[in-house]
Amino acid sequence: MYEIEMTGDLLLVVKQPQPVLAPSESVPSPESLLVDAARRGDQGAFGRLYDLYSRMVHGILLARVPWHEVDDLVQDVFLQALRNLHTLRNSGAFGGWLGMIARNRAMDFHRRTRENEELTDNISTPNTSEAEAEAAAVLSIIKEMPEAYRETLILRLVEGMTGPEIASRTGLTAASVRVNLHRGMKLLREKLGMEESI
Repeated sequence: MYEIEMTGDLLLVVKQPQPVLAPSESVPSPESLLVDAARRGDQGAFGRLYDLYSRMVHGILLARVPWHEVDDLVQDVFLQALRNLHTLRNSGAFGGWLGMIARNRAMDFHRRTRENEELTDNISTPNTSEAEAEAAAVLSIIKEMPEAYRETLILRLVEGMTGPEIASRTGLTAASVRVNLHRGMKLLREKLGMEESI
């Protein structure tokens, strides 16, 4: 922006100083703006957050609870998030906060579910195809892995999220996601007999 000043016979053009953002001030992310709008009661904004984060929540839960319980628990997580959105201090931390709600909901599920007989996810029924049986077997192997690998592998392989997308949604660094995916895939290949173990 420029300002023109006339001094006698001289015409001066002076550049106006532009406001500078302090290091602590930053431009809010689109997700932060959606969180703020949802806090103000905008149901459409919360619906958009659901669209952005439902795969992440589904993957986190799938890594921890039986697959047939996941869809209902996803709904529980978002309902709890909606009810407690006012407690979130930093709108930019929504993904990590939502992920923690999902992990806590999975722990609650296991505390409340006391079954006499433990059933595994790889039970086959007469209508189960060979591909479904293989997928269930691989999912069972992934669920036995350390949590960091388990969660990122399910988000990548089952939910179809990219590495950068996993990082942005979960609040993990891109480097952490890359390492977890690399190590997790290596371990998965070893467990499937696709790679010689060292």
